[in-house]
Amino acid sequence: MNPIRRALAGAFLATCTLPLLPLHAADQTYGTHGMALFGGQEGLYASHLPMFHAPHDYQVILQIHIADPATDAALRKRLDGKDALWTIDPEKFELSTLAPDAKAARKEFKADLVEGHFERGGGPRYPAARVVIDKVLVFRQLDDKPRNASMSRYMQIGSGAQRFLVKEIDSRPDFDHIVSYRATPGAPTASVQVRKLGIKAAGNDALAMALKANLAAIGGTIYFETDDLK
Repeated sequence: MNPIRRALAGAFLATCTLPLLPLHAADQTYGTHGMALFGGQEGLYASHLPMFHAPHDYQVILQIHIADPATDAALRKRLDGKDALWTIDPEKFELSTLAPDAKAARKEFKADLVEGHFERGGGPRYPAARVVIDKVLVFRQLDDKPRNASMSRYMQIGSGAQRFLVKEIDSRPDFDHIVSYRATPGAPTASVQVRKLGIKAAGNDALAMALKANLAAIGGTIYFETDDLK
């Protein structure tokens, strides 16, 4: 090829070259995925703080442990079924890598473990901790179409005496709700339903009745959020 043609060809290719996409542009779930942190001696759990828009439009609940044994033991002791709010402020990653069928499933991530809400004045207590994912308990994409639901379903997290009730996000608008629950030996682990309006009006009474449990078995609210799910 003569020099003139070579120059013209190079100019043509230069104008046709597409700009490089950002590393994570193809994955619509990339971001900072804050989580509510709860549990105790029988287990630690993380619940993604969902919204009805990408990249946060997934309800995800993980069973986890902290890689450092001392931190793990201290955290279990501090939480131990209490209703004090703790959150996880993780490094950025693709939420899709937590899906059970992900090709390259994420096994751990680094995060600050925060007493309080990490975006609302909470203070980091265990910075840069390695959070290890033991099991993905829930992974489901949310439907952003507005609709009403008369009932709320609460999933039971944990199978021993120390359990937690986590509301299934099922309509828009909705609310995120995590409640501690002290189960009797051998109590069923199935999800329970309560009237959606009743849970606000009657509080723990509705959950106790649905579980056929004593009102004292229902502990405090660990997390309750409405603004993020409008």
